[in-house]
Formats: sequence, structure tokens, C-alpha cells
Amino acid sequence: MKITFIINPISGTVSKSGIPQLIDQMLDKKKFSYEIRETLYAGHAAKIATECKEQGVDVVVAVGGDGTVNEVARSITHSNTALGIIPCGSGNGLGRHLMLPMDIKKDIDILNKCEIHDLDYGIINEHPFFCTCGMGFDAFISMKFAEAGKRGLATYVENVLKEGLNYKPETYRIEDENGTIINRAFLISCANASQYGNNAYIAPQASMRDGMLDVIIMEPFDVLEAPQVAIELLNKTLDKNQKIKTFRTQHIRIHREKPGVIHFDGDPVMTEADVDIRLIPGGIKMVVNPDADKNKRLPNKMQTAFSQLFNDINIVRGDITKQSRNIQALNKKILRKLNNI
Repeated sequence: MKITFIINPISGTVSKSGIPQLIDQMLDKKKFSYEIRETLYAGHAAKIATECKEQGVDVVVAVGGDGTVNEVARSITHSNTALGIIPCGSGNGLGRHLMLPMDIKKDIDILNKCEIHDLDYGIINEHPFFCTCGMGFDAFISMKFAEAGKRGLATYVENVLKEGLNYKPETYRIEDENGTIINRAFLISCANASQYGNNAYIAPQASMRDGMLDVIIMEPFDVLEAPQVAIELLNKTLDKNQKIKTFRTQHIRIHREKPGVIHFDGDPVMTEADVDIRLIPGGIKMVVNPDADKNKRLPNKMQTAFSQLFNDINIVRGDITKQSRNIQALNKKILRKLNNI
């Protein structure tokens, strides 16, 4: 089989310089002939992946974050070329959903087994996505994150803490095959996979094999409710929150009050007021982890740290004035903790 590795050297916060040597040492040469390509500019991964598809390469491996994965994946949909992933970004939403290890050697072992499944993907206003898409606060933060010029979890959380209390929710008209609803929302997310990245589960029940999108409408909430929402994102219980409405559909149309930003797999883009989102069942081949078991997933370091920090906030819930005075100090504590993870 032919396999091509597309390495994005600037994704995430960790050097990729040792990866070619690991590939050479660990890839099963009896099964694969391989090539390694490195991206030089934004969009280069998509160009390389398209060339690989046209040349009949069996597997194209995205070595990078969700942006790199999206570039490669959207170039090989509806073809016989399968997507492999070595997650090396700052969030790694799709890799984590697929239960891929955050360990390059173990990811190469999975590639050697080469179990390929046909999985779903989605399209938002003609932009393919494989993990999540949406509008509202998460798209707004994706734009701020892109503008920051600095990668990593701490940068993302810093933007959330800085902008969260000032963000103004919008009113949306939402249509699917079951009718129309009008909802004021903090955000609307459509999930093909379960999480944004870093094990923040926006749609805990989402599957890439069920032919359906999980739609999440998060209604506005106040500063006292924010810590609980954060905890539920990390412990897979967000869908139980009273501020959350969820349903499943294959096709949804959303009208906003005005044009604005949307995101697809964390990449922001400005669009018109009307947004069209649909699912494409079984439209892409992916290499999966044959040993994945979601029930055996243990809390990661970040989940534990966040849970401890946000549980501290509960002791001041009864006094809104005191809560307001302490919120900045708590935010600084969170950022200090993140920088040590």
C-alpha cells in the first residue's frame, strides 16, 4: 500500500522534527511504501492531499492539528484514499473523538494495523467539516484565537475568560424537517464528532457512524452558571444541563439577524446571515483505532485541573457581589494552572 505523511511543522506547540525518524523506524515496510511531505503555507496540505488522491495513494496521514486534518480530509472525500491522523495540534478534536493516542509511536502502530471505516462528515455553507461547526460564541472565540497569533490551550482559554462575560447572544430562526423554532442562544453547534478538542465534549453522544448531526443550542447563562457549564463540558454531561437543547437531524437551516462569523473544525470564516448545514453519511474513509474503548477513557490532566478549580467557585455562589470581586482572581488562577499543564 502507498501511504503519504503530510506534516504541518507549525501546528500545535511541539516540534515535529523527530517524527520522520519515528516513521522510518516503526512503519511496517512490508505493508507500506511511504513518502513524507511537509507543508510550506496555508492550504498546502489540501494541495498535497489532492495530488495523492489523483495518484491513487491508499492512505494520506495528516500530522498536525484539526486545521491540517480538515485540509487533508476535505481533499479526499468520496475517494478510495483513506485519512490517517497523527494528532499534533493544540486541541486534536477529531483524533481524540476517534480515541487515537496522544503518542506518536502508538499512532504509527494503529496505522500499521490499517483498519479503515467509512465515516460521516458535514458541510456548512459549502465548507466541509469533520468534527464540529457552529456559530455564536464558539465561532467568535475561534476568530479571536486565529487573530491572537499564538497557539495553545492557554491562549484559547484566555480569550474565553476575557470575552465570555461581554459576549451578546443572538436570536436565531432554526429550521429542519420537523419544523421551525426561534431561539435566543449563546451558541449553536452542529457536531459530527463529540468534542471541540482537549476533551471538551460539546456533544457527548455524537457518532460519526449514525448518519446524523447532533445540534446543540446553548441558551444564555450568567456568571454563576458558567463554572457548571465548564465542568459539564469536561465530564461529558453537558447534554443534561437545563440551558442546553439538543436534537438530531441530517439537514438544518439557520437564519441570523445579520451576517457574521461561523467556524468549521475551529477555522473561522465570515458568511451571510443564512447558514445551511447538512450531513454526508459515509462520505470519507478513515483509519480508526481498532482497540478504542470509550468506556475506559480516564480523565486527563486538564480535566482534573479544571474540575478542581471550578469546584472552588461553588463556595461563593451565594453572594453575587463576592463572586464578582473574585471572578478575575479565579480566572488568573485558571490560567496559571493551565500554563503548568
